[in-house]
Amino acid sequence: MKNLIMEMEQFAEDKNIPIMQKDGIMFLMKYIKANNIKNILEIGSAIGYSSILMATTGDDVHITTIERDENNYMECLKNVKKANLENKINCVFQDALEVNLTENNKYDLIFIDAAKGQNQNFFEKFKYFLAKGGTIITDNIKFHGYVGKSQDIESKNLRQLVQKIESYIEFLKTNEEFDTKFYDVGDGVAVSIRKDETN
Repeated sequence: MKNLIMEMEQFAEDKNIPIMQKDGIMFLMKYIKANNIKNILEIGSAIGYSSILMATTGDDVHITTIERDENNYMECLKNVKKANLENKINCVFQDALEVNLTENNKYDLIFIDAAKGQNQNFFEKFKYFLAKGGTIITDNIKFHGYVGKSQDIESKNLRQLVQKIESYIEFLKTNEEFDTKFYDVGDGVAVSIRKDETN
């Protein structure tokens, strides 16, 4: 498994595919163990890096991961097979905003790590599939240090993307339904729990 993880890290670097930073994924794995999380929905598989590492946190951890990019999806399938985790990780090839989940699907953890400009749409859509006491975790809240400095960014596309992340952070901070804590690990992580369940 260790060799596979190292291969994936190298592949992601070579192909410029974003995967979670090491201290970010360590934070996530610790969180899963500490909170006895069993059923995970991941928005944005990329090559399966975080899915595979999350699946190793416990024998009864199961993950559904959604990816819209076909090349990434195929790579994810290949890596899940190499890791011998087909029985624990279900890879879905679709745009997450078009996925129809049945109402009885409930997840202890929903992990958002896909198109950053769509974070709020993902949050609003999938919060209904959160189990009681469940958590929504969002990665890349700092977005390589650009967040909070959008006015200084010359590239229009990048500036607009960062502004969307900034407004998502504001959405989380002012959300009356969820209580969100922000952690300065990896590329910045937000942990959101329903307010009526934080007491």
